[in-house]
Amino acid sequence: MKEESTKNRTDHLPEIKFTHETTQAMAAEKIKSIPPMLTEFRCPLCNKNFVSYTDLKKHYASEHADSIIPEIIVLHVNGKDCELLVEPHWTLQRTLQFRLGLTGSKHMCGKGACGSCTVIIDGRAVLACIILSVECVGQSILSIEGISADPKWKPLIDAYCKWDAMQCGYCTTGFLVTAKALLDKNPNPTEEEIREALSGNICICGTYPRHSTAIMEAALIMSKGV
Repeated sequence: MKEESTKNRTDHLPEIKFTHETTQAMAAEKIKSIPPMLTEFRCPLCNKNFVSYTDLKKHYASEHADSIIPEIIVLHVNGKDCELLVEPHWTLQRTLQFRLGLTGSKHMCGKGACGSCTVIIDGRAVLACIILSVECVGQSILSIEGISADPKWKPLIDAYCKWDAMQCGYCTTGFLVTAKALLDKNPNPTEEEIREALSGNICICGTYPRHSTAIMEAALIMSKGV
């Protein structure tokens, strides 16, 4: 009876096959769906919505006079300018997750020690949990969603899947972003250079030996233009 009940609850759901092509399309659609302009101004303290930033500031003056008013900033994320309302103390990781819905940059240690939140800012791998969103204005930010949506990096993602360079998968996006930043600068890295580049990324499952193999294979395939 229990099995039949579960089956009935899922019969109406569409079947989703997770291939690189489907996930690439999902990442591209997610980026496309992010609105470039603010349409509402929500108070993070009491969750009231306002139609303008002026109204929000008036609300703060009357209801939260001792609190700091959120700021409007524009971030360039995955090739797209996005207007955002953020509190000055918000990290980039928090903003990506809770303002843009980009969950690939993971929250784990929150101290810049594990690499799970890695993004690329102006070509450099950066830990999104220890940089403020307001510090990133005017810079180009690339998250794992942007990498996944770019067909150029299919060999890297395929190699990670082929060599099982993940177990639980929570840290994998950080490794992939760091690997992409490395290959941008060094298209043909040695195993030692890969280990050095990935030294700031921690995997509690212990998949370390597989990363070098996957990255070197991806580098070889990409060098041939496959």
